[in-house]
Amino acid sequence: MAGTKALLTLENFINGMFVPCNSYIDSYDPSTGDVYCRVPNSGKEEIDAAVEAARAAFPGWAARSPQERSQVLHRLADLLEQSLEELAQAESRDQGKTITLARTMDIPRSVQNFRFFASSILHHTSECTQMDHVGCLHYTVRAPVGIGVPPGVVNIVFGTGPRVGEALVSHPEVPLISFTGSQPTAERITQLSAPHCKKLSLELGGKNPAIIFEDANLEECIPTTVKSSFANQGEICLCTSRIFVQKSIYSEFLEKFVEATRMWKVGIPSDPSASMGALISKAHLEKVRSYIKKARMEGAQILCGEGVDTLSLPRRNQAGYFMLPTVITDIKDESCCMKEEIFGPVTCVVPFDSEEEVIQRANSVKYGLAATVWSSNVGRIHRVAKKLQSGLVWTNCWLIRELNLPFGGMKSSGVGREGAKDSYEFFTEIKTITIKH
Repeated sequence: MAGTKALLTLENFINGMFVPCNSYIDSYDPSTGDVYCRVPNSGKEEIDAAVEAARAAFPGWAARSPQERSQVLHRLADLLEQSLEELAQAESRDQGKTITLARTMDIPRSVQNFRFFASSILHHTSECTQMDHVGCLHYTVRAPVGIGVPPGVVNIVFGTGPRVGEALVSHPEVPLISFTGSQPTAERITQLSAPHCKKLSLELGGKNPAIIFEDANLEECIPTTVKSSFANQGEICLCTSRIFVQKSIYSEFLEKFVEATRMWKVGIPSDPSASMGALISKAHLEKVRSYIKKARMEGAQILCGEGVDTLSLPRRNQAGYFMLPTVITDIKDESCCMKEEIFGPVTCVVPFDSEEEVIQRANSVKYGLAATVWSSNVGRIHRVAKKLQSGLVWTNCWLIRELNLPFGGMKSSGVGREGAKDSYEFFTEIKTITIKH
């Protein structure tokens, strides 16, 4: 980056104050490939300080009434809403996504989540049972495990997984871990936390199938499946990466899907007409491209995208981490492109014959996060949805989220669920109290 402008330098936030760090890591703007800010390279010392601040703040915050805590969460939502444009710009620049997506989904969804949980905290009830024959009354109470907002309640510590991440998850005073990321990292977290018997919620990868039956409404299915495959550069754990199409409509679907994919514009994040921005890092871009190379070596066809079509970018952005949405076909289910999470704008389209066959093939990977089913046959939709090994199944739609309901995956896609009731249960410890009278 040009030396005429000072780099943005982030600081840790511990005990209500911004705290500088002894060393820093360069962070790159994915759309240009230039360093645009410096991030603290924290370690055990910073984690110890943050944990101590949280321990000191916890009793006072936990003692506050649900109404008081609800007001704090609503106030946070107000502040997010007031800073929507500033936060959207920051998110777009840091992650490479389009400014449009950050404005319309990321920041508004954050606001919605705070408001939802600010309301749900007011509506939980406890259980109570009577045992008159022994003169006892039993009831349950829930005690919070984690923390919330005054100084020390929320602490933010930046750094790498091996340094700051391991220090955090192995700290004896951290009783609970909620993690979203890759399966190998989750395995390491599990190993480090096991000696302390910590509670874990792990939201991990996906290799999500879309199953498109011959009676699907292709006018709705195709644009939605393009979006589910390539939204946010495919860097959403819920993105579609395996598309199974019934043979009778396979050719028609493929032609229309490739045509629609070519209309999915890749551009600089600030371009309001761009559907897709840059991938998160140079290393990740190279990883995604390596899967396409492997597919070619296996004899698969690349119908559009990487290595087939030309990507045009402004000169300033030509070193950015961009790639075109890519469609692969003529690929076997055993291929790594059909088995492993690519986490990029790449999807595979393959034909199938029968309902039983496609269920077996959709379930043949180690992941089980999300799936989509497209059909106008209500009975088939219910049958298939029930048999798919997925924590979430969308039918004739994608990414419609209800915060009251559980969110999470099966198999290697994670442990535990999020949602109003599930989050409440995970972030609290239940206690049974018996009163003899």
